[in-house]
Amino acid sequence: MTENSSGNMQGGITPMQQMLASGTGALFTSLFVTPLDVVKIRLQAQRTPFSKVFSVQCMPWSIQQPKWKCFLYCNGLMDHLYVCQNGNSCTAWYKTPTRFTGTLDAFVKIIRYEGIRSLWSGLPPTLVMAVPATVIYFTSYDQLRDLLRAKLDSQARYIPLVAGAVARLGAVTVISPLELIRTKMQSRQLSYRELRVCIQSAVAQDGWFSLWRGWGPTVLRDVPFSALYWYNYELVKDWLCTRFCLTEATFMVSFAAGAISGTVAAILTLPFDVVKTQRQIQLGDMETLQVATPRSSSTWLLMQKIRAESGTRGLFAGFLPRVIKVAPACAIMISTYEFGKAFFQKMNQERQLNNLPQLLVYNSFSAVANEVITYQSVPKSALSKLW
Repeated sequence: MTENSSGNMQGGITPMQQMLASGTGALFTSLFVTPLDVVKIRLQAQRTPFSKVFSVQCMPWSIQQPKWKCFLYCNGLMDHLYVCQNGNSCTAWYKTPTRFTGTLDAFVKIIRYEGIRSLWSGLPPTLVMAVPATVIYFTSYDQLRDLLRAKLDSQARYIPLVAGAVARLGAVTVISPLELIRTKMQSRQLSYRELRVCIQSAVAQDGWFSLWRGWGPTVLRDVPFSALYWYNYELVKDWLCTRFCLTEATFMVSFAAGAISGTVAAILTLPFDVVKTQRQIQLGDMETLQVATPRSSSTWLLMQKIRAESGTRGLFAGFLPRVIKVAPACAIMISTYEFGKAFFQKMNQERQLNNLPQLLVYNSFSAVANEVITYQSVPKSALSKLW
């Protein structure tokens, strides 16, 4: 029994404990990062009042229909498409009484006039998908990395790269239909019964793959990002441990390694992020205005089009905001996750030490019982010869 339970543990903790650690890290990350994105959206909304917003801001080539707004909302874990219809669902983003002069001024005035809870506007609905996606992603990565190291009997540097890419691919595949369903519910204000009918009709018309619309651009950004992130994270973490003569990574080592690797991955995958953002906005336009979008071109053709229109700089649009958002999110998430794993590992070790006397008694009793059984199973004729 003891052997079986320890066999299901990776790195001294169970998969369930890994899930708890990653879920806790996801909550902490969203609580810290969401206010930054809320302030950014409020500043953007101030520059473009809702009364002046048209569907052209969702998709430049769509039919002009006023009072629609699509924008991306990030809680530090995932990018979510947020849809406003005639201002009904956007009261949190388009408050008119307050005028902001900058980021710090926005923080102060939002807390003073609207309450501190306004800094987390729109967070609860997105956590329904963001937290499970993060749990699947981080737990899968650890399990795959340890499995590959055990099977290949190697500590090769490419193992984190492969494990990170496969884990992210799985998480995106699981969550993508749920994000599409959330967008449908928000944009069309459907009840659960109406949503079921809507999904059934979409599947009947376009097949089951229609539920994974938008999967491709997300994979093209997130899978390379994850592969680069985990490769650099393990590399930087090992270097920092060697540099400071540490046997295990501390909270600050994990924090620094997460920030550095997140920044590198964000910069290298920025062109894919630009393409993914455009296609995600297109998807929002399809769901809100219910208009057909132009046939999607390949990612490479779209990147060439952006480069032709805006130059190479167009492929790196939003460089600074993305780095400012990604670096702290990666640092907080991985350091909290590693801290949670260390906590459970220590707890399991203490539990094993407490159970050690009982285990010794149990083993001694088992040894005696085996000897008795062996003695009883020996034929009497053989015993008489021994005497």
